[in-house]
Amino acid sequence: MIDLSTLTLTARDTALELHPDVGGAIGRLLHKGRDYMRRTPDEPRDVLETASFPLVPFCNRIKDGTFAVGTQKVKMKPNLGDHPHTLHGQGWRARWKVAEQSPSRAVLTFRHKADEWPWEYEARQVFELRPAGLRVWLSVKNLSATAMPAGLGFHPYFNRTPQTRLKAQVDGVWMADQDCLPTEWQAGLWRKDWPLGDFVSDSVLIDHCHSGFMGRADVYEDGTPLLTLRASPDCHWLHIYVPPGEDFFCAEPVNHMPDPFNHANSGLRCLKPGDVALIWMDISLHS
Repeated sequence: MIDLSTLTLTARDTALELHPDVGGAIGRLLHKGRDYMRRTPDEPRDVLETASFPLVPFCNRIKDGTFAVGTQKVKMKPNLGDHPHTLHGQGWRARWKVAEQSPSRAVLTFRHKADEWPWEYEARQVFELRPAGLRVWLSVKNLSATAMPAGLGFHPYFNRTPQTRLKAQVDGVWMADQDCLPTEWQAGLWRKDWPLGDFVSDSVLIDHCHSGFMGRADVYEDGTPLLTLRASPDCHWLHIYVPPGEDFFCAEPVNHMPDPFNHANSGLRCLKPGDVALIWMDISLHS
């Protein structure tokens, strides 16, 4: 294994900075000198300062960190300050190892030993940079002797100005309570017309999971196409996070909804011993 705290990939006019020690996160994505994602500080100490990080082996919140699989009961500690609901699995809070690196390609891995999440697994990210884009694969392999629930997603942060628009085909939204846990599903639009393309701004927090995601989201700046995000076919959900007053937003392709153990047809999979789940995210840059 290669031991690097920060590494940089290049493909002509495009550069990608990775932080294996900070959640296996993306630090910067530059094309012709322009940042196409939120720029990470030079020495990030928290993955929440980065440009994107992996969600493995589940996405978003699990209510009170508690669920049951058959007769097995699981209780996980909070992992975001005093917020009571466990978020995003273990990968985003872990150090990843650099398994492979070339000028435009890198492979990061993270192995989890059974603890309060009582399954052992290996997560893997493959980054492939091209002259005007990036593709990332994220996978998880169940290394335990029993079946493991598993979900995957990406948590990219994009820059936002008053002129930024987001366009994405979705068919509904999960309404959420004050803890951002889903309560009921609403068909069609809510506050924003994402299918038509709407401004990424609001006077209140948007932190909602949208269903029926068709695998493509386009970001525009002042009416000009900036980037296109595509995701693998099983990422049927797009979680959109727009904090008021900030200069960034998130459009997160995921393969299950938040709090999946408390909702039917949530998208969460069950991996048999030795099975692998895989998703990908592709970002095309328009200069």
